[in-house]
Amino acid sequence: MTEAIVAIFLLVYLGMILGGLPFLQLDRTGVALLGAIALIGIDALSLDEAARSVHVPTIILLFAFMVVSAQMRLGGFYDWVTRRIAALRLPPAALLGVLIGAVALLSAVFSNDVVCLAMAPVLTDACRRRRLDPVPFLLALACAANIGSAFTLIGNPQNMLIGETLRMSFAGYLAQAALPVTLGLLATWGVLLLHSRGRLGDATPSTPHGRDDEIPLDRWQAAKGLAVAGALVLAFLFTDWPREVAALTGAGVLLLSRKLHSRRMLGLVDWELLILFVGLFIVNHALQKTGLPQQLVDDLAALGIALKDPVALFAGSFVLSNLVSNVPAVMLLLPVAEHAVAGVTLALVSTLAGNLLVVGSIANIIVVDAAARHGVMIDWRRHAVVGVPVTFVTLAIVAAYLTWLAS
Repeated sequence: MTEAIVAIFLLVYLGMILGGLPFLQLDRTGVALLGAIALIGIDALSLDEAARSVHVPTIILLFAFMVVSAQMRLGGFYDWVTRRIAALRLPPAALLGVLIGAVALLSAVFSNDVVCLAMAPVLTDACRRRRLDPVPFLLALACAANIGSAFTLIGNPQNMLIGETLRMSFAGYLAQAALPVTLGLLATWGVLLLHSRGRLGDATPSTPHGRDDEIPLDRWQAAKGLAVAGALVLAFLFTDWPREVAALTGAGVLLLSRKLHSRRMLGLVDWELLILFVGLFIVNHALQKTGLPQQLVDDLAALGIALKDPVALFAGSFVLSNLVSNVPAVMLLLPVAEHAVAGVTLALVSTLAGNLLVVGSIANIIVVDAAARHGVMIDWRRHAVVGVPVTFVTLAIVAAYLTWLAS
């Protein structure tokens, strides 16, 4: 049975690396789900044990904030913010800085993937109207969304998982993450300006594409979403109310609408991501049950490689996040996240590592795909010219900060 569990685990994580399995029409979600089904099918886990292996608070928190983000999207808030930023009468360099700051703040609350999905098409057209090169601004959107999402324990799925599993303080993490994230955003702005060498204008102006999916601002719906999001952040900061319960209550309030049908709201929930989480919870639990992961940790420690050590956890987070993506990487490393700064290390490193390559983050892929649909090509080389230095500069900042924090 152990051999079968290991084989299924390896196949699932091969799928995480490749984005699917050869010769099969499966993406990462399909691979994780199929792995969970196989484990239950061979009786490695009972249905009850599989259900208990799923960390329900994380799933609930993730679902609830998907509903909050759906409210903001349907209310036209993201489109409105993007248009307002693009309309500012600022030099291109200053405009780039404002964009980075705004995207980071939005991503810290409303999830980096959703922010990129909503803002990328509007930003592309807005840059064309101002005769600006869209590429630096789109790269700024992707990088700032990833970095900004590390600001809080609700900014991205892996941070939600870390915060819920380790029961981290929302205010405590915010205080720890604020400085390295802020410095990382400033460094990103500097890298982008250096890369563009002051030439943010587009030498070959093009006509903006008409958009059929542009959403006008609905002030009431946007205000309703902002009020709920603000109330949740305050509850997280100043009360002991479980985050998943508070967020689910907020989602319920937003679903009580006379204008926005629940079908539209729930249609914007990323059910595939939720299923991915469920599948990986089950697959990882089955492997943990064999005792092999703990044996591997002990064997490595005997060789002088202690994964529980902050440096090893930092390196492991970076490597695994770019190998299997950040959510699976975090699930693998959470069992060894025991030292005082383990939570903040996992959250910051796994998130910032996503800027390295296009495939390192869903937010990157969303921006690149949206740009391509609007006639702006950003291949992996063009992204890497910015993504690689941004990643190593921001991780160097985090490494220095964590060293100081642990001293």
